[in-house]
Amino acid sequence: MPAFAARAPAKAILFGEHAVVYGRPAIAVPVTQVQARASVMAEPMAPTGRVWLEAPEVGLNCDLDALPVDHPAQILVRGLLQALAIDHLPALRMRINSTIPIAAGLGSGAAVSVAALRALSAFLGHPLDDERVSALAFQVEKAYHGTPSGIDNTVITYARPLYFVQAQPFELLKVAEPFTLVIADSGVTSSTAAAVAGVRARWQAEPERYEALFEEIAVLVNAAKETIESGVPEKLGPLMDENQQALQKMGVSSPELERLVEAARKAGAWGAKLSGGGQGGNILALVPPQQGETIASALIQAGAVRTITSVVQASSG
Repeated sequence: MPAFAARAPAKAILFGEHAVVYGRPAIAVPVTQVQARASVMAEPMAPTGRVWLEAPEVGLNCDLDALPVDHPAQILVRGLLQALAIDHLPALRMRINSTIPIAAGLGSGAAVSVAALRALSAFLGHPLDDERVSALAFQVEKAYHGTPSGIDNTVITYARPLYFVQAQPFELLKVAEPFTLVIADSGVTSSTAAAVAGVRARWQAEPERYEALFEEIAVLVNAAKETIESGVPEKLGPLMDENQQALQKMGVSSPELERLVEAARKAGAWGAKLSGGGQGGNILALVPPQQGETIASALIQAGAVRTITSVVQASSG
């Protein structure tokens, strides 16, 4: 039996993180410069049903059965078997490699799930379509992150910019003109589950204040959608700055993120904001294409541990 492999990109939330968990829209884009890769191969000499997992980036090299039942890999494999109505697996080895920074708001967990689901389902002779891949990856996200919106698994599965509202059909964005983002990693790891739980606790304590912030962000998201579709990407900058102000008020920014946001703006970015759960992780800077390298250098000087320059391409057709 041949080996099967699949890849999945990272993602960045351009507008609307946290508010999206409360029914407001968000915009997310794939980041293909970093990816997760899963490969699956038969192990004919191993006992039937043994699944050996290798994930060097997280120090995993063990039998699936040795992992806790609530481990994401366990949840993923059980969910796939149930979806395919398969009782047990043949002996196999799955290897996961990823260049996506972990706990940085780029969707590393969802990317691993999407790549693994695609590789494993193809290995089993039942390759899944995008809708089923996204749904199964969402089940893993819920077990791992608590109350995620579903935006990570969706944008990573379809690998297209999209406009997303929880529990509604997503909309692929028509990008009229390409635009360039510099993503800067603060080097501070951040738990999405903890950040989401923190916002929920504060929302429960001050529902009116937080609902107003969520509504403010929703207006910005819809304005950004119109701007992307009209082809004037530099106008996204002020909207990003306003979104960042709302995230500050929500309590999910940090001194490290604020320093990078300010450095990006001073270096010539049209706008900048944190992306993802916050309290660490990454910022996004919307930059003039010819200034991407200069702004990336300024962000490194301001304390970023790495940068990624990503171009959101215009829609074809």
